[in-house]
Amino acid sequence: MEVPKKIIILGVTSSISIYKACEIIREFQKEGLDVHVVMTKNASRLISPRLFSTLSGNEVLLDLFEETGSPSISHITLTQGADLLLVAPATANIIGKFVSGVADDALSTVYMAADCPVVVAPAMNERMYLHRSTYKNIQRLKSAGVKFIEPDKGYLACGDEGLGRLASPREIVKKCLKFINKATSLNHKCVLVTAGPTREFFDPVRFISSRSSGKMGFELAEEALRRGAEVILISGPSHITPHRGIKLIKVQTAKEMRTEVMRSFDQADIVMMAAAVSDFTFNTKAKQKIKKRELSKNIKLGRTQDILAELGRKKGNKILIGFAAETEDLKKNALEKVKEKNLDFIVANDVSKTDIGFDSDENKVCIYYKSGKSVLTDKKSKLEISQIILDEIEDIIGEKSG
Repeated sequence: MEVPKKIIILGVTSSISIYKACEIIREFQKEGLDVHVVMTKNASRLISPRLFSTLSGNEVLLDLFEETGSPSISHITLTQGADLLLVAPATANIIGKFVSGVADDALSTVYMAADCPVVVAPAMNERMYLHRSTYKNIQRLKSAGVKFIEPDKGYLACGDEGLGRLASPREIVKKCLKFINKATSLNHKCVLVTAGPTREFFDPVRFISSRSSGKMGFELAEEALRRGAEVILISGPSHITPHRGIKLIKVQTAKEMRTEVMRSFDQADIVMMAAAVSDFTFNTKAKQKIKKRELSKNIKLGRTQDILAELGRKKGNKILIGFAAETEDLKKNALEKVKEKNLDFIVANDVSKTDIGFDSDENKVCIYYKSGKSVLTDKKSKLEISQIILDEIEDIIGEKSG
């Protein structure tokens, strides 16, 4: 039975380096991939769409309103089953459209409809590339999971020398192939992630909780989904909306979190317990709001069940990852937990820092293994931290299968 070719959507914009898109098509074809080109109208003023349709063997998408005789919606049909959307060359204009959600031409509309990994290879004058607006737009797309292939330094079309030259076609294709492989690296795996805080109610109005926003857990869930996994996300209260491909289960209390985790645990291959589950709960919960004068005699705290330790006792061959938010003795406390709770590794961070961790889009973590091995990250976005964590998990999978 013939294996279907992987499908690449190549977005082409009106950079003078557009001629390199021809070589990109050829490089993909050498690797056995099927390339479909989408052009902006300005790009078609530099190179005829016929050249790309001849090279790729597929019709070029240029005009969303062109009469084709087909009842299907072109930009939706094209993105269905695509393995990667590559925009090369990408101008500052198209990057700005992607960030703003503007979908007024074929390429920006395809981007909005794409449900596959997206890679952008910018090409423009150095001053445009280094402009603060371009920089901010690139950072925002990166935080949304878009991959970038940075431009090279060299001779530019305007006669200047500097940063902004499109990366070499071979380098672009090489990196894209890695992204495609990464997108299927967790195929046939079920990943269970917990996220956010829990709330332990004292009465119908008051509760104790933590500062956790859920961002780290949601990033982990989305990165696992991007790698092809089936993802179950069990989250305490959070304002974040996950990708539609993730199965979201909402909970409030530590008891509810434990119930749902145990219900999903057996089907999971990988478990990442990123939720900040409360260690304490109230022994009794009042049915009515407690008056101030009665507070002192009604506040009695008890311990919640340690979900992670319970999972550690029954983990078997599953990969089990814990998280530790510490304010002191980070390494000592993390190493104790990784051993006591039978974890493959623990992700620890210092929550006494005000610019990382809770309520922040960034973090700096240290990953500790039972063996004593450790991986220390610099300050990075939580998206990048999630990628590092999943890379470590894939290394474990490789060692087990090897």
